[in-house]
Amino acid sequence: MPKPSLRDAILDAGLKEMFRTGYHGTSVRDVTTAAGAPQGSFTNHFRSKELFASEVLDRYFTYVRGLVAEALGDISLPPRERLRRYLDLITGKLAHDGFTRGCLIGDFSLEASGTSEMLREQLDEIFREWRAPFAACIAEAQAKREIASDFDPDELADFLLASWQGAMLRMKVERSAAALERFKTIAFQTVFKELP
Repeated sequence: MPKPSLRDAILDAGLKEMFRTGYHGTSVRDVTTAAGAPQGSFTNHFRSKELFASEVLDRYFTYVRGLVAEALGDISLPPRERLRRYLDLITGKLAHDGFTRGCLIGDFSLEASGTSEMLREQLDEIFREWRAPFAACIAEAQAKREIASDFDPDELADFLLASWQGAMLRMKVERSAAALERFKTIAFQTVFKELP
């Protein structure tokens, strides 16, 4: 009888370890130890740490897509409120982790995009896909005259995601929600200000 695959356990462990110690700080040994797997099982499933990290990133983005759908897909709320709901949902998850973890996509963007062209290209594709539902929600808010139409929805979506990533970096340094709340307050009183 064949042994059960440890692939999912290794990917789960990799996600936790890379959140904890980063792309460069995580070794194959760290991952297999955390997964309770022999080191050889890593190489049975993954040809390199870079390819493994790519799958970890895909797994994480699948989770993020679910959060985006949960917040932005709730059409019982006006579009402007859906944007705020996403940020509040993420703030709650970050608080649950004691403000020690941010976003793996942002972390990889800082750490891995300069050393891995493959991961940089993957991150670029992720940001493009991630932007689309935010741009659609912003366009809907503009069409309903909830917010100003001074800027293109794609540009506003990029601004929102990039600025939010910056707020999360500051949050990790401060170990508090202050940077996140400051961003939400300023963004929703300026760029995403409700029209009278």
